[in-house]
Amino acid sequence: MSPVNEPGSGRRLHIRHSTGYRYTGPVEASFNEVRMTPESREGQYLIAHSLHVVPNAAVSSYVDYWGAHVESFDVHELHQQLEIVSESTVDTAATREIDKSVSWEAVLDPGVQDRWGEYLVPTRYVDLRIDDDERGALAAILRRESTPHEAVLRLVEAVEERLSYSPGTTSVYTTAGEAWAAEHGVCQDFTHATLSLLRSLRIPGRYVSGYLHTVDEAPGQTVLGESHAWVEYWDGDWHSVDPTNNREVGPAHVTVARGRDYADVPPLKGIYAGGASEALGVVVEITQQ
Repeated sequence: MSPVNEPGSGRRLHIRHSTGYRYTGPVEASFNEVRMTPESREGQYLIAHSLHVVPNAAVSSYVDYWGAHVESFDVHELHQQLEIVSESTVDTAATREIDKSVSWEAVLDPGVQDRWGEYLVPTRYVDLRIDDDERGALAAILRRESTPHEAVLRLVEAVEERLSYSPGTTSVYTTAGEAWAAEHGVCQDFTHATLSLLRSLRIPGRYVSGYLHTVDEAPGQTVLGESHAWVEYWDGDWHSVDPTNNREVGPAHVTVARGRDYADVPPLKGIYAGGASEALGVVVEITQQ
């Protein structure tokens, strides 16, 4: 992998994320959480953010256990549709240089394993399945790499070779093992599969949700972006890699939330009293300023 931008070349991006639900009948009440606010840390800076909800509702916010900014609201009037529009302006971080010489001994140190233990265990969507013959054999090969960094590079290449990007063939409930067996999926599946192998190698790994702009800069142009997911792994420090595109994370990526897997970072989740629902769909528009 190689950086797509030189260090120091972050971008200023305006992001408009529209989504919501349509119900088959009137809903009396709904309780919702939104994780769509870009973070301000590690070179990324949030300039402005707003959340618009229809029907109108008072929005409160808090920071969750994993450090994500969460906006929550309740709707207590009859409604058959819930619309949410999140708008943010953010300066993104440039591609970071990393130390590629950190040893296996440093990563497998008991203090490191204890400190990041929550990112080493199997979760709802990241099943380790080290007894899975194919993933087990791959993990054994990766352990022979000279450094964890080299193992991660080979791991991401293996995931890219195994999975084909195929929207609509998996769901938000698909596990790493199911995506691996099916040999296809979307960014969430690439991320879960990568985390499965990382944790089997005892390399701490966490799920990152956010947005992806175009590879090349596009000043003044509004483009259809996407909600995206990638991986951070601990190798002396936390480093990022985008397994779906087999590339480093840099100015085109906007970080929103981190967690153990998708269950910790969904952009929108909630409960309601009423009939069946269907998603309105998701539209992400990104303008480089």
